[in-house]
Amino acid sequence: MTGKLRVFLGAAPGVGKTYAMLREGRRLRAEGLDVVVGLVETYGRRGTEEQLGDLPVLSRRPVSYRGTELTELDVEALLARRPALALVDELAHTNVPGGRHAKRWQDVRELLDAGIDVATTLNIQHLESLNDVVEQITGVAQRETIPDEVVRAAERIELVDLSPQALRARMAQGEIYAPDRIDVALDHYFRAGNLGALRELALLWLADRVEEELADYRARHGIRAPWETKERIMVALNGAQQGEHLIRRGARTAARVHGDLIGVHVRLDDGTTQREPPGLAAQRALLRELHGSYVEVSGGDPARALVDFARSESATQILLGPTSRSRLRELVSGSVINRVIRLAGPIDVRVLPPPEPGLLTVPPAPRRRRPALVPVRRRRMAWLFGPVGVAALAWALSPLRGSLGLSGVLLCLLLVVAGTARLGGLLPAAGSTAAGALAADYFYTTPWHSLTVDRGADVAALLVFLAVAGVISHLIDGLTRRSQQAGRARAEAAVLTRLAGETVESGPRVLPDLVAELRQVFGLDAAAVLVRTGAIWQPAASAGAEVPLRPDEASFSVDLGDDAVLVLRGAPLNEEDARLLGPYVTQLKLARERERLAAQASAAEVLAHTDALHTALLEAVGQDLRAPLAAVRQEAERMPGPGGQRVGAEVERMERLVANLLDLSRLRAGVMPVVLRPTVVAEVVRSAAEGVPGVRVDLEPGLPRVLADAGLLERVFADVLAWGSAGSGAVVDAGVVAGRVAVRMAVRMAVREDPAREPAGLAVVRGFVEAMNGELTVEEAPGGGTAYVISLARAVA
Repeated sequence: MTGKLRVFLGAAPGVGKTYAMLREGRRLRAEGLDVVVGLVETYGRRGTEEQLGDLPVLSRRPVSYRGTELTELDVEALLARRPALALVDELAHTNVPGGRHAKRWQDVRELLDAGIDVATTLNIQHLESLNDVVEQITGVAQRETIPDEVVRAAERIELVDLSPQALRARMAQGEIYAPDRIDVALDHYFRAGNLGALRELALLWLADRVEEELADYRARHGIRAPWETKERIMVALNGAQQGEHLIRRGARTAARVHGDLIGVHVRLDDGTTQREPPGLAAQRALLRELHGSYVEVSGGDPARALVDFARSESATQILLGPTSRSRLRELVSGSVINRVIRLAGPIDVRVLPPPEPGLLTVPPAPRRRRPALVPVRRRRMAWLFGPVGVAALAWALSPLRGSLGLSGVLLCLLLVVAGTARLGGLLPAAGSTAAGALAADYFYTTPWHSLTVDRGADVAALLVFLAVAGVISHLIDGLTRRSQQAGRARAEAAVLTRLAGETVESGPRVLPDLVAELRQVFGLDAAAVLVRTGAIWQPAASAGAEVPLRPDEASFSVDLGDDAVLVLRGAPLNEEDARLLGPYVTQLKLARERERLAAQASAAEVLAHTDALHTALLEAVGQDLRAPLAAVRQEAERMPGPGGQRVGAEVERMERLVANLLDLSRLRAGVMPVVLRPTVVAEVVRSAAEGVPGVRVDLEPGLPRVLADAGLLERVFADVLAWGSAGSGAVVDAGVVAGRVAVRMAVRMAVREDPAREPAGLAVVRGFVEAMNGELTVEEAPGGGTAYVISLARAVA
């Protein structure tokens, strides 16, 4: 029989996991259970040591590693002792090489296989799946990790929770780390933001495990009805305009009950190629903004697909909008809403009415008309010559009425109808068909020259003529439209190919040329790019007459970003025009970006010239100061007593400042190279601290190497530490923050006349740090003084 695993999970060290484990062990021992402490780490914490109480503690197994005596969990002794419950601390611990297993969780698994129950502790940062997320949050890479499935297999996981404020208070009171590590811990790993993020991460991971256990339980017991453990609001989307209203209503409902929002679109799997509804992309974006999720499912029956998905996700409510089907279509294929209500069972179904027109945030989109692809001139010609031509042909063939008959004349008229459809489209062809039927009735049916028909065969022939003429006109009109659409597609492809080719060959085009070409391609009255400066819009490029000077004056506008907008005036754009407009908008953005980069390059050139003058001035001033300082040094050496020593110290400080200024000017001029190499921070700090009184170096072992110039970095450390030599000394510590190495120098300087004034040379030190791609920040140190934090990039191993 396999033993049971119980895990005490914490968000960070110090929340009380070991304390809780030992307290539970004492409770179970008081109830008569055989409990043994296999291994526990108290770290000298008094409260944890007190919880050991009368629990029997198994001796650890000694291990010798590289001349050092260490101890590990004695698995063999536990197996021989066979307690009912073994308490084993720090599940993610890596064992000393050469032992029974490489990881402690493997030791625990052997105990479980032997039928021994185990209680253990674990921090959330040691889970394998969360390792990279924790490193992004804290900047510390966890080398000791444990597979998630080991922890998920536990019979019970108990979260030991403590608020970030309470945990930081424990840290400040010395209940977690030694006093010399408290400041570094509070400033780095134990920052309030880090602890809050880790706490949320632990709660989310534990919630996912609860969801998995609930789903497994329902699957094992064949439970299909949803359990309202958590509200899940499902919104059915079909791309219609009221979908956004449904999403917002669903989001408000989910927010009130702290539930989930899911948008579902059903794609029919009837084998046909379906275009995405026009409003679906906007609804997906709205779902993301309202922290909902979007899912697409396929099925032949939309109602059953919606209900099946709702059951699989344990949805508690289904929100439907009003139907857009006609009465005739509902009679033929049925109502989706009614089928969802019948199939939903215990799931609540809400059918929301359409929003009131006054509550719409945007005006409803106009009905999309079928584009008139035939030119206006051709349509007019077809209307003029089609009906007239049919009537004229019927009159001209009337002398041959005896030989042609009604059927022969109708075939001749059908040829004219087909020509009319090819020339002007469907509507002129319909007019010609009607005119042809009336003319055939007038000239070729008895009684002659009247619109009445005596014979049933003539009525049938006229009806067949109307039907055949209508079918032929529809087919010819469709072929004409397809041909014109194919021509338009070829033209669009040619435009896109040319735009792409010009971009690859010569980069983004000039803004005025693009605006002029855009106006010509789309046949617009005017086009312009407007840029907002404050409350005023100014045209950056324009083409055409009566250019809109504000976005609200345009027929159509597109946001280009950075307070710029493309405005168009003219005929409204159809769907094909909008699709072709996208590449032009991209080209306009590239052209604006190119102009911005050109302006930056010009400004950088001016700045470089100014910087060169500044460097030359520093060189001249530095050279001129050397001689007076040397003279002052000589006079100070002749002065007796402390006064001469004080003057000499100040002269030395001035000489160092002048040297730093000269080196900084050389760095900016590129004369003095900065060679960045992997550098050991501890060695540089100790070298800089030699001879400086009152400096305490407190660096953690195993600090990563940094990418820096060792000589320049030593000068930076020496200058900062020198500021504290005249005061109460300095404390140097370091750690990894957000993937970078941060060296923190807390300096307590002597009181000056102006305490708010920055120390002389701070600008020079900052320049040196930035030359090594680092950052220098100044903050208040705990206990008084100033902390100078130098952040450097880690060297790649």
